[in-house]
Amino acid sequence: MGKLDRITLRGYRSIRSLENFELRDVNVFVGANGAGKSNFLSFFSLLRSVMSGTLESFVNRHGTSDDLLYNGPQVTDCIFAQMHFGIRGYRFQLIPTANQKLVLTDEARYYQRAQHDWWSLPPTGDGSSALVQEVRLRSKDSKYSKPVYETINSWRIYHFHDTSITAGMRRYAIVEDKELLRENASNIAPLLLHMRTSNREQYESVVRYVQALMPAFEDFILSPQTVRNGEQCVVRLDWRQRGSDYPMPPYTLSDGTIRFICLATALLQPEPPSALIVDEPELGLHPEGINLLAELLKSSSSQTQVIVATQSPLLLNHFSLEDVVVARWHEGVTEFERLNEEDYRQWLDDFSLGDLWARNVIDLGNTTP
Repeated sequence: MGKLDRITLRGYRSIRSLENFELRDVNVFVGANGAGKSNFLSFFSLLRSVMSGTLESFVNRHGTSDDLLYNGPQVTDCIFAQMHFGIRGYRFQLIPTANQKLVLTDEARYYQRAQHDWWSLPPTGDGSSALVQEVRLRSKDSKYSKPVYETINSWRIYHFHDTSITAGMRRYAIVEDKELLRENASNIAPLLLHMRTSNREQYESVVRYVQALMPAFEDFILSPQTVRNGEQCVVRLDWRQRGSDYPMPPYTLSDGTIRFICLATALLQPEPPSALIVDEPELGLHPEGINLLAELLKSSSSQTQVIVATQSPLLLNHFSLEDVVVARWHEGVTEFERLNEEDYRQWLDDFSLGDLWARNVIDLGNTTP
């Protein structure tokens, strides 16, 4: 699976026009509250909904099509997106309807070595994706569509904000749900159980990171139980303290600790997604947890493309300035800028990257000490 190299996005929420924007192995988005960085991250969820045939559900969760179009339908007549994955690409438009839905249209795929670089895909007639249909029907040209479909479909947009007592990550899950970590980590226990059996090295790495954050932690217990008259086998995130054999249930883990466990598992899972997208992963973490998280993000970027949005100066300190993308809100429009280290060299002699962010040097674009 290839990584997303470049993206053009027009007319989506506060993003009027983002042209041929480069994405790298590590992309750390920063910006003031309301600047629009979360809008950019939400586009990945929209694209996943196109691939899964759940676009209508995505629109309903966000209100109506009017709420997704930049300044509404009287200003913006469509959402346009174009992406390049190495020698491949994909583009489409989303057109608003009279009943405030979005309709997928003008799909095309790109293959650099083909006779026609961009190839328009005929509409399906039912509003579903022609790219997806081509893959599922295994047509003769599906070899061009399948790599793009598989790349996008593997993306994971993780949301570990809900760590309440009823959150899925704290409850039982069936042991068969063990492939990729779900976006809310509701299958974290089955995945860790599978890792302990089949990918011991990755499992032990997760344990070591959790021990570094929480010295009292010794290991997960992960004991499957049979329920429903023997029909299902389930497991939850029980754990053990050092010096004790008493099983601790998952509700005894603090919000910050269980969130970190989810992040570590996501970043160390055996078959990582092609891209991992997380909004404010530092939420609720102790400073040492943020340091450990940064280490995980950087090491994982060799296997999965990392796209995160953060407000943490401490997290920023672990990245190079050129990893950083600044989202700025200007007269109702979100603008993005990837920073250039040369512009900040004098500042970096005396200040860390997090200091520059905390002092609003980066946010204001002031490069003169």
